Amino acid sequence: MSFSSDDVRRLREQTGAGMMSCKEALVSCAGNFEKSVEYLRKKGLAAAEKKQGRIAAEGMVGSYIHNGKIGVMVEVNCETDFVAKSTDFQNFVKDVAMQVAAASPRFIKSEDIDEDFKRKESEIYAAQLKNEGKPDHMIAKIVEGKIKKMASEVCLLEQPYIKDTDKTVKDLLNELTLKLGEKIQVRRFTKFILGEGIEKKQENFADEIAKMTGQQ
Repeated sequence: MSFSSDDVRRLREQTGAGMMSCKEALVSCAGNFEKSVEYLRKKGLAAAEKKQGRIAAEGMVGSYIHNGKIGVMVEVNCETDFVAKSTDFQNFVKDVAMQVAAASPRFIKSEDIDEDFKRKESEIYAAQLKNEGKPDHMIAKIVEGKIKKMASEVCLLEQPYIKDTDKTVKDLLNELTLKLGEKIQVRRFTKFILGEGIEKKQENFADEIAKMTGQQ
């Protein structure tokens, strides 16, 4: 199947790949546009993963405060100070901080989930399913499926990106890695919630109104 210069242009606009890479993809896929997009995505992902093996010791610590009630700090690393000062990198750090504030991840990636956490979550899932009346012989299999799915809920990189749920945070990171040509790594994060862990005084609402009106 042949292809035109318009096909190359359209492929470049959709994928962000270079002109020669787009031509290579169309030739390899016999002019099939959808297969060419997939070809470039796979090639780009492989290139991004290769860069992730390098050392990243530069970067920045970013923060996000939401209405004075929630605060997040994140450390994101790159390879050079030049990239750390770029607008694309700094916007990514801000987006990651907002992601943590909104989605409350517990870990960075699925490999970070410890066995103790998995065990406790498995026990909770099993108890819930038993209370729902699920047969005992089905519970173990259902729990296994829930644990596998859990990464997309508790791991930052596996979560749907809050600004575009069609991609994950890892997709966003890989796109930035390819664009900037350096390893990008989310190293750590922490989230603060105002008053978390403080036992607040509970007052009877009726008594509180009575005090305000001078009836007590």
